[in-house]
Amino acid sequence: MAKPRKSYVCQSCGATFPKWSGQCEACGEWNTLVEEVVADVPRGLSRGSGRGRRIPLTDLGGVPGDAPRLKTGISEFDRACGGGLVPGSAVLVGGDPGIGKSTILLQAVSRLAMSGVKTVYISGEEATAQVQMRAGRLGLDKAPVRLGTETSLRDILATLEGESDVEAVVIDSIQTMFVDNLESAPGTVAQVRATAQELIRFAKKRGIALLLVGHVTKDGQIAGPRVLEHMVDTVLYFEGERGHQFRILRAVKNRFGGTDEIGVFEMTDRGLKEVPNPSALFLGNRDKAVSGAAVFAGMEGSRPMLVEIQALVASSSLGTPRRAVVGWDSGRLAMILAVLDARSGLGFGAQDVYLNVAGGLKVTEPAADLAVAAALVSALADRPLAEDTVVFGEVGLSGEVRPVAHAAQRLREAEKLGFTRAIMPGRVRGVDARLQRSEIGHIYELVELIAGPASRA
Repeated sequence: MAKPRKSYVCQSCGATFPKWSGQCEACGEWNTLVEEVVADVPRGLSRGSGRGRRIPLTDLGGVPGDAPRLKTGISEFDRACGGGLVPGSAVLVGGDPGIGKSTILLQAVSRLAMSGVKTVYISGEEATAQVQMRAGRLGLDKAPVRLGTETSLRDILATLEGESDVEAVVIDSIQTMFVDNLESAPGTVAQVRATAQELIRFAKKRGIALLLVGHVTKDGQIAGPRVLEHMVDTVLYFEGERGHQFRILRAVKNRFGGTDEIGVFEMTDRGLKEVPNPSALFLGNRDKAVSGAAVFAGMEGSRPMLVEIQALVASSSLGTPRRAVVGWDSGRLAMILAVLDARSGLGFGAQDVYLNVAGGLKVTEPAADLAVAAALVSALADRPLAEDTVVFGEVGLSGEVRPVAHAAQRLREAEKLGFTRAIMPGRVRGVDARLQRSEIGHIYELVELIAGPASRA
């Protein structure tokens, strides 16, 4: 019989240590080591295990066509999943507390159930009455979803085995589940890894679409071992600020579709409502042109999206001026400020700089460099850009403006929303949009375009 032994496992990174310490030596986090009891496994496969069976092998062309999909009827959710749920796949949905993870999954499985798909919703965090109250508030109390509340994995699997023809299962949440042959508490690395492995194995064996809810840490990463994200087929992050009604469902991993696809929702008193035209939503009311604002024509996955970037430049009374950023990378802002100072002679060194992406959206692509630079120059010179102008392009350290991908799609989206001008890199091919284009090759051309030639030192 295997002899149990004790070890200390970091709940942040999963590293194992023979004794407890206040700080994890692997990731540097404090007070994350938890004692867990594991069983020693005999080394080698020859000790009483017998010979393994031979697995069947096939070639790469054995399964033609695309994987079948279960359509939820929520187009933004299906878009983030790559076109719908694939039977036998595991989807992990993470996000901050109260962001809407349970709400969107309850809406999705209710739509599936009303279309004839047999679904089961297992909650480990709420009582049955609580889930029923939420369903009534969302107008989903008539959906034929089978509901259960349990945290024991053994009982959950026994229940699912007895439910014939189940096609979709929600587990809310994976951190509350436990297996009874481990002495560690629910939510620890060993429990999360073991419960997820058993659920995924069961789902793939039965061809069930498995949806797992995952908690996140204070850094925004899914809690538990990193291996959990490797085990599942799709990882979706729910993003949004409590002060905004917009929610972004972003795919960061998808074995059955593209990554960085997003679904846009609006939180209402009747649940999450999908937004078919996010560009118009994020632009908001732009009645007149103001300095420090530039409209960026971006791409989120395969979807073009327009968003307003706002900048404010003010004289600083501090020895070290402030740099505050919301929705963009602070390191990249420092790079753009340095390029504007060094290559165009603008003086941001003694100025406080504030940058904000309107609507709570987080922009990560380098194509936003030129729009950020345009907003900064406009704020410093106090000269607004024309209301009907969009900006996109990547800025290099030498000040050159580089072409970016999907220029034609960006321009078509801008043209569809009534924009007539574009500030963009030169040497872009395959563009058939009718917008008036100002093609620039260096950052000083942008400064002269917005602030005039006299502004350049």
